Amino acid sequence: MTSRARVRALVIGAGIGGLAAAATLRRVGIDAEVYERARELRPAGGALSLMSNAVLALRTLGIDLKLAENDAAVLEQLHFLTRRGKRIRTLEFKEICDRLGAPSVGLHRAELQRLLLAAAGDVPITLDAQAVGYDIAAPDGGPGEQDSGGAGVRVLFADGSEAHGDILIGADGFGSAVRRTLLGPETPYEPGYIAWVATPHVTHPAITEQYGAHYWGRGRRFGIANIGKGQVYWWGTKNMPPERARDWHGTRAEIEETYAGWAPEVEAVIRATPQEEITAFPARDRPCAERWGEGPVTLLGDAAHPMMTSLGQGAAIAIEDAVVLARHLDGAADLPAALRAYEHARRPRAQRIVSAARSLSDLEQTERLGRLIGRRLFFTFAPRSVLDRQNTEFLDYHAAVAAEVHP
Repeated sequence: MTSRARVRALVIGAGIGGLAAAATLRRVGIDAEVYERARELRPAGGALSLMSNAVLALRTLGIDLKLAENDAAVLEQLHFLTRRGKRIRTLEFKEICDRLGAPSVGLHRAELQRLLLAAAGDVPITLDAQAVGYDIAAPDGGPGEQDSGGAGVRVLFADGSEAHGDILIGADGFGSAVRRTLLGPETPYEPGYIAWVATPHVTHPAITEQYGAHYWGRGRRFGIANIGKGQVYWWGTKNMPPERARDWHGTRAEIEETYAGWAPEVEAVIRATPQEEITAFPARDRPCAERWGEGPVTLLGDAAHPMMTSLGQGAAIAIEDAVVLARHLDGAADLPAALRAYEHARRPRAQRIVSAARSLSDLEQTERLGRLIGRRLFFTFAPRSVLDRQNTEFLDYHAAVAAEVHP
C-alpha cells in the first residue's frame, strides 16, 4: 500500500484568514504556499477582537497563540453608553469566557498577524503577487472543470507568472479574485455609512485597563477599547451616501465635528490621533454565497462571507474556517470531496453570523426615532440570560461544531 503524496495548497491572501489557513494546514501535514498582492506584510486597519471561539478552534489542532504571554487585552465587559457617556447596559463576557475555557481579547491587527506567522512557521510567503484568476487542470494536465481527485489548479498572477498546486484556497478578502473567477461579478450590499479606525497611544482617566465601550448616537457610533501596551483602539461610524463612504477624502476636523459634545474620552482620543493614522473604509458585506468552490478550489474568510463589524467576529470566523478546512483535508484521499464537506459544514454558521451582524449594524446605525427608542428599551431591560445566550451561541466553538455535525 502506498502513502498519499503530500498535498500542495496554494493560499491566496496573507490576511488573518490566509495566515490561519497556512498554520492549520501545516499542522495536518499539508504543504501550503501563501501568495499576497501587497509588497510588504503591512496590516490594514487598526485592532480587532479575537473572540473565544477562535481560541477554542485553534486549540483543537494544538495551536496556542500565547495571547496572555503577549499581553493581549482580555475583554471582560463591554459597556453600551449614550453619546455623552451615560450607561445603558454592560455585557458581562468574563463569566461566559471562563465557562467556555478561553478568553476573548482585543489586540492590534499587526500583533495577531505576527502570532499567526509564528504558528505558520516556515510556510513560504510570496509578496507582490496579485492573483487575477485560476483554471482547473484535468488529470491528464489539460484544462477542465472536473471534480476528480486527480485534478490540479493553476493560479494566474498580474505579472504573468503562475503557481500550480493540488488545491487552491481563496483567502483574498472582500475583493477576492478567486471568488470573482468562481462566481462572476457581484454587487456588494452597502448600507450607507463610513467607519474610521485608529490605534493611537493615549491615556485618559475614563479608559481603564481592559476598558471596552460602545457609544450610541443617531446614525453614528463610537467605540473605544484599551488594547494594552499604551494603545487605544477607537472606531467611529457616520451615515452618509455609499458613494461618499467609498471615496472619503475628509479630514480629522470632520470627525471631530461629528462627535462634538460626546463623552470627554471620545473627543480626547480623536484629538490625540494624527490625521495620517486614521483609516477610513465603507461599511459593506455580501450575501453569504451558496457556492464556495468547485473541484480543487474553495473560499475562506471574507472571500466567502464578508460581514459587518458589529459582532466583532470577522477574524474569529475566518480562523474557524481554517481549522475546519484543515480537519476535513487531514488524510483525505478525495480532495474535492473534502473541500465540499468543509463548505457544507461551515455555510450554516457563516450565514447566521453574516445575517446577525447585518441586523445589528442596521439597528446600531438607525436614525428612526421608533427604532432608537426600541433599541434603548431592549438593551436596558432585556434579561441577562437572553443576552448571555445570544453571546454564547457565537462564542462556543464546540457547540457550533456539534450543530454542524448534528443539525
